[in-house]
Amino acid sequence: MSIQYSGEEQLASSYGVADSFPKDFGYGADEPEMDETSASPDSKPRILLMGMRRSGKSSIQKVVFHKMSPNETLFLESTNKIYKDDISNSSFVNFQIWDFPGQVDFFDPTFDYEMIFRGTGALIYVIDAQDDYMEALTRLHATVSKAYKANPDMNFEVFIHKVDGLSDDHKIETQRDIHQRANDDLADAGLEKLHLSFYLTSIYDHSIFEAFSKVVQKLIPQLPTLENLLNIFISNSGIEKAFLFDVVSKIYIATDSSPVDMQSYELCCDMIDVVIDVSCIYSLHADCNGSAYDKESMAIIKLNNTTVLYLKEVTKFLSLVCILREESFERKGLIDYNFHCFRKAIHEVFEVGAASHRTFSQQSSSPNLNAVTHNGTPANAV
Repeated sequence: MSIQYSGEEQLASSYGVADSFPKDFGYGADEPEMDETSASPDSKPRILLMGMRRSGKSSIQKVVFHKMSPNETLFLESTNKIYKDDISNSSFVNFQIWDFPGQVDFFDPTFDYEMIFRGTGALIYVIDAQDDYMEALTRLHATVSKAYKANPDMNFEVFIHKVDGLSDDHKIETQRDIHQRANDDLADAGLEKLHLSFYLTSIYDHSIFEAFSKVVQKLIPQLPTLENLLNIFISNSGIEKAFLFDVVSKIYIATDSSPVDMQSYELCCDMIDVVIDVSCIYSLHADCNGSAYDKESMAIIKLNNTTVLYLKEVTKFLSLVCILREESFERKGLIDYNFHCFRKAIHEVFEVGAASHRTFSQQSSSPNLNAVTHNGTPANAV
C-alpha cells in the first residue's frame, strides 16, 4: 500500500455554537465566503435523541460527534436532564442535538412538547436490541404520535441499537419484528401517513455513521443537487463510487446514485482517519488543536486488488473520497480537471444557499440551486 499526502494544518475536535451553514468555505480572497452573522442556537436545525434509559443515546452522540472511542462510553453516566449539543463550524453538519433522558414523560402537563417538536427536523428513537423492547415500542408509539401531531413534517428514525451482540439471523428477525409491531401500532391509531425509517446500528462498527449519514442527508435541502453533481463527476471521470464526507464526523452528506456498499464506505472512513493522523504527526504545529486539513490536503491509497482510493479537499469541512480502478487512475489529469469543476460547483451551491439564507427563507433558494447544477458543474468535462 502506498500513500501520497500533502497538508499542513490540524483538525479541531471541539464543538461550539455556529450557524446552520458553515461561516466560511474558502481559504483566501478568491474563495466564496459564507454568512458571517451568528444565528441563535435555537434557530438551528434540531435532531432529538430519544429512547429508554441505557439504550445507548449518549454513547451514539459521543462516538459520532466527539470522537470518543466505543470502549470509553462504558463509563458514561446515565443522562438525567435534556442535554443540548451544538455542532460548530469545525464540521459541515451544523445543527443541535438534544439528548433526552429516558424518563421524560410527554403526558406531564408541565412538559411543553409542542414547542420542542415544532422546531425539530428529525427525531431519532433508540431501541436496545439486546433488551426486552416491548416497553420501548410502547414509548416509541406514544412519542412519535405526539411529535407527528405537533410537526407532521418531521423525519422519524428508529435506531435498532447494540446489534453487535446479535447473530445475523437474529438481527434480521429483530428488525422485522420491531418494524411489524411499530407499524401495526400506527395503523391501529390511524397514523398510516407517519413513516418510520429503521436502521441496525452499533457504535463498534461503521453502521452508526452510516445511519446518521442517512438522517443528516434528509435535512440538507441541497441534497438532490449534490447527488447530481457527483453523478456527473464520476460518469465523466471513470470513477466507480464517490462520497462527499464531513471530515470531522465521517458522516457522508451525499454520494452518487449507485448503491452504497458497506465495505467501500468503511474503506473511505479509514482513509480519512489515515489522512488526519498523518497530518497531525507531520504537521508544522506541535499539537493537534488546529486544523490538520486544508485546501492542499490530498491522499492516494493503492490497494493490492488494483483498487485506488483518492481523497481531495472540497471545502475546509468537506472532502471527496473516490473509489476507482488502477487503470482509470492513469487518466489522473482528466480526473483532476473534472474535480476542479466539481469543487467550483460545490462552492457556488452553498454560496447561493448562504445568500438566500440571509434574505429569504430556505425554500426560496431552490430555483437557483437547479441553475447551478447545469451551469457550474463538470458537465463540460472532456
